[in-house]
Amino acid sequence: MPVLEEIFIKTEKQKQIYEKLDQLENTFKERGAEVDKEGSFPFENINDLKKIGYPGLTVPKEYGGGDISLYDLVLFQEKLAQADGSTALGLGWSLGVMMDLNERRPWKEEVFAEVCRNVVKTGALLNRAATEPKTGSPTRGGKPETTAVKKDGAWLITGRKTFTTMSPVLNYFLVAATVDGSDEVGEFLIPRDTDGVMIVETWDSVAMRGSGSHDLILNDAAVPEDYLVEENRNKRKVKASGWLLHIPACYLGIALAARNEALRFATSYSPNSITGTISEIPNVKRQIGEIELKLSQARQLLYAAAQKWDEDPEKRDRMAPQLQVAKYIATNSAVDIVDQAMRIVGARSLSQSSPMQRYYRDVRAGLHNPPMDDMVIASLADAAIQSFK
Repeated sequence: MPVLEEIFIKTEKQKQIYEKLDQLENTFKERGAEVDKEGSFPFENINDLKKIGYPGLTVPKEYGGGDISLYDLVLFQEKLAQADGSTALGLGWSLGVMMDLNERRPWKEEVFAEVCRNVVKTGALLNRAATEPKTGSPTRGGKPETTAVKKDGAWLITGRKTFTTMSPVLNYFLVAATVDGSDEVGEFLIPRDTDGVMIVETWDSVAMRGSGSHDLILNDAAVPEDYLVEENRNKRKVKASGWLLHIPACYLGIALAARNEALRFATSYSPNSITGTISEIPNVKRQIGEIELKLSQARQLLYAAAQKWDEDPEKRDRMAPQLQVAKYIATNSAVDIVDQAMRIVGARSLSQSSPMQRYYRDVRAGLHNPPMDDMVIASLADAAIQSFK
């Protein structure tokens, strides 16, 4: 195992899971290239991860899960993303949402237990469906046009959601909807086999092509009363969400993959104009060193934030700035690292047979995952002003 990875592995349990992911890496890379080329979905990758119990890692121990820490989640997701970004992003949402629910416990216990046991037993996957065509990202504060109407002891949910990542294999959708006749936004648990649920394959992005982030259509999808799992979601004050660090972990993983490909090329390519490989050329060595510096800065910041979240639960409400900075630095550094890695490889990095062109497209998606850069900068400015006052 490279020293770069050993730095962040602290326990035997981490090492065991990490090594399982390492064994899947080459296969996932090959499949990822095919999925990207075809614009399909990595079903086989998902099935392989289910076989090693990956979806259940963030389920609480009392329901048979791994109950891993945020630090663990960051470590594993970064590793998975080195193999395939789309697979990592999708699993990151499922694991992250479960981690959030595990920490907050906002649901009725019997409903939560039902979902947890299904995740552990069958590898069931879940994700939130909150973004809509007219509201954009829910982090911007738009009110859902999706509606929930109570009728005959059930909720009827109608609306359209976009960017429903991993939609081809999700077992549960957590849908934000405006409760009819009120300004309340509730979150509803909708099993995939519910009547009135349909996926429309609209995902045509050049980045994360295998993420299956299609549209979810709900037409009077009826769920039981207690599947309104979280009320007044629009009025809940979320001060910090550690689980969202799965996002920067994913994009740093893609950057690591690009770094490794650049090193492989630099240490093997030897044009007849020089003795040895291009890795000995001063300008190439400088670029490699700059990549290492950016990676080290971003990773240290990301892992430090995750570790603080785990070790100081009483301080979590005050950690929003640290989490936001970690995401901002990680995703922007990842973009820069991939760009610099491509400069080392040169024009060959633009070949369709090169994984670099996929890393280049995929890594940019991180700029559009929450929290977005402008919101981070504005939040930091507000905090600084209020602190000074």
